[in-house]
Amino acid sequence: MTMLRHTMLLSFCAAVSLTVFSTARAADSDTTTPPVATETTTTCTDGKIWNEEKKECVAPEDMKPAEATPTEDKPAEGTPADDKAKTEEQKKSEIEIDNKLYEAAREFAYAGQYENALRALRAASNQEDPRILNYLGYNTRKLGNMELGMSFYKRALQKDENYILARSYMGQALIEQGDIEGARVQLVEIRDRGGENTWAYRALLQSLGGERPTY
Repeated sequence: MTMLRHTMLLSFCAAVSLTVFSTARAADSDTTTPPVATETTTTCTDGKIWNEEKKECVAPEDMKPAEATPTEDKPAEGTPADDKAKTEEQKKSEIEIDNKLYEAAREFAYAGQYENALRALRAASNQEDPRILNYLGYNTRKLGNMELGMSFYKRALQKDENYILARSYMGQALIEQGDIEGARVQLVEIRDRGGENTWAYRALLQSLGGERPTY
């Protein structure tokens, strides 16, 4: 095999892998099942979130990763490998907490508690997570600030252009603003990114009156 053919083959494989990855991300963005109401919305008040481990309601801001305390077996200063392991463990903990905050925000939003949803989202460690940005946009928009809501949608898509749920919500916001053509563009983007059989596509399609784009 010549060097040119080898290079072309590698480029082709990379393109195929990227397409499969993008489609998978699109499908993974599907949201079909409303969150189940938990103690977060049935028992807690003032925007607090139910902590299953503690069996109590806690403020979103207090849902922080527990800091490791040095012990006799684990001194405060370790090797670089120990520090790296600690960092990875902290990142894992932050992701787990962000997931809980995101799910709580969804529950709040479905209950119409948009301010509480925003409070939960703002407590997340990763404010650049497309899910967080998208849902910041959704709840901000529901509270009447369309301009700020749209800016969050755009930031979410800057982070991940294949995040079709953000495209669906943005399309629905464009319809509210009277930009039907802009909403159709987002519907086509969702379709072309492998999301035609997802909730994101169906929801926007329904908002457009069920009329599919011809381009």
